[in-house]
Amino acid sequence: MLAAVYKSPKKEDTYLYVLKRDDFSQVPEPLMNSFGQPIFVLMFNLDKRSSLGIADIEKVRADLLAQGYYLQLPPPTESMLNELTTQKGKK
Repeated sequence: MLAAVYKSPKKEDTYLYVLKRDDFSQVPEPLMNSFGQPIFVLMFNLDKRSSLGIADIEKVRADLLAQGYYLQLPPPTESMLNELTTQKGKK
């Protein structure tokens, strides 16, 4: 299964995977509007990979087959306030 990967010019570390290069017909319009004009990053064969950076490869495959796209969002950032509070509680 081939996947084309695009990065968002509007949202840092946000990527959109689709089955065919430049085919965004399955991606909902509101998502495309918030994502911005997709910037092509790469195309690769999912079947030749056992893992993907921070994305769950099985979730990527399942979403591509079920809905025609997969949206990879950046991991949530830690709140510095929460981290400081946690550190103070440990002392």
